[in-house]
Amino acid sequence: MTYRFFKYYQDFLRRRPYLVQAIQTGGLMATGDVISQVIIEKTYWRDTDIQRTLKFGSIGFFIGGPALRTWYGVLNKYVGSQGKIVAIKKVFLDQFLFAPSFLCILLISVAALQRKTWDIIKVDLKSNYFDVLTTNYYIWPWVQILNFYYVPLHYQVLVVQIVALFWNTYLSWKTNKQIALKNL
Repeated sequence: MTYRFFKYYQDFLRRRPYLVQAIQTGGLMATGDVISQVIIEKTYWRDTDIQRTLKFGSIGFFIGGPALRTWYGVLNKYVGSQGKIVAIKKVFLDQFLFAPSFLCILLISVAALQRKTWDIIKVDLKSNYFDVLTTNYYIWPWVQILNFYYVPLHYQVLVVQIVALFWNTYLSWKTNKQIALKNL
């Protein structure tokens, strides 16, 4: 059963890489949001905000998955696919070009889906962006060096998304902290 599922996954990934990456990123972001609500924010299962979860997951489906797959493809094409130096170059580019811009887009997207005004979004960015980016630098360079050095391109987004389950839980909590506090 597991072998058949993995074989189906590999075949689907080969035929539709962007769709697979979008589905798994959206699903894992939604899961991270549920974990945030239930474990961190101590919401009962029956009281979870399904709309919030769907919105957070949609960012993964429409933005995160496609952006990550495209980015990793660009890195693979222009930087290379193997070797220690290649992995280090990829991590540098990933952390100093992609991560800052992607996190900004992510934070703006979450706030926009929360129907915040542009003035509130700017305030949220000012108070959260550097904290999120700093936390990113504690986690992701180490994950990415292993990912870029050992993992084939078509599995790199999956590896990142497995680790990102915890990261998405943090991001969901961070971007919904004020809303969660109002509901207490």
